[in-house]
Amino acid sequence: MALTGLMISCKKEVPEATNHNKQLADQLVMATVWFQQSAEMEASYLQAYEWAKFLIDQKLDTLKKGSKTGVILDIDETVLDNSPYEVQLIRNGGQYGSATWKAWTDQARARALPGALDFVKYAQSKGVEVFYISNRREIELEATLKNLDSLDFPNADTTHVLLMKDTGDKTARRAKVNKQVQVILYVGDNLTDYSEAFADREADLGKNAIHSTKSKWLYEFVMLPNPMYGEWEKAVYDNDYRLPDSVKVQRRLTILQD
Repeated sequence: MALTGLMISCKKEVPEATNHNKQLADQLVMATVWFQQSAEMEASYLQAYEWAKFLIDQKLDTLKKGSKTGVILDIDETVLDNSPYEVQLIRNGGQYGSATWKAWTDQARARALPGALDFVKYAQSKGVEVFYISNRREIELEATLKNLDSLDFPNADTTHVLLMKDTGDKTARRAKVNKQVQVILYVGDNLTDYSEAFADREADLGKNAIHSTKSKWLYEFVMLPNPMYGEWEKAVYDNDYRLPDSVKVQRRLTILQD
């Protein structure tokens, strides 16, 4: 009886919110293991970047010789591997936060993802100018440039790396690049790395938009796999990350199909 009372009192010491927070962190485990350790992840990135090379060649063949062209890539989980940050969240039982994220990016030690460096150097060899548009904040610019440069990524400078200032909507930044060059390809791990049309998704989680615009994005955008986080998760929460952790846990369960 005394043991039972002790067990109950111990449980009460852990707030319900903390339990839900840890549940969300624990659910990152398999996605992060897949991303860091599976041969399938390696193959997916290599295959995607080979497809990107093929698309560049195809597009250049149709353009007037001497055309000024460019490619736009996202940074996180597109060229840089931030999965160690997800590992920190798992081990600490936490969720993404701007302070912990900046502490990670300040280290400038993210590794290059499979095929990424080879692709951007290939694009450069074809005369295609490489740009990076990321929703890292502008206060992370110095560390971001340092990280890219340390891995020998070309154009790690303030002209070619455009980070977030006032909004996560990349439309204006893409337009800025398109004024300088004709962008012939986009590469990223979120659909909004191609178009903001995929930002706020309806009850179908954006799938109808994918099918209705397939003929356009299929040859203009290379999609990379990221099961750890992204706007697909936001769609599960009705496009609202501010929901309580308890609601997020429930949404993840109720959306499953059998």
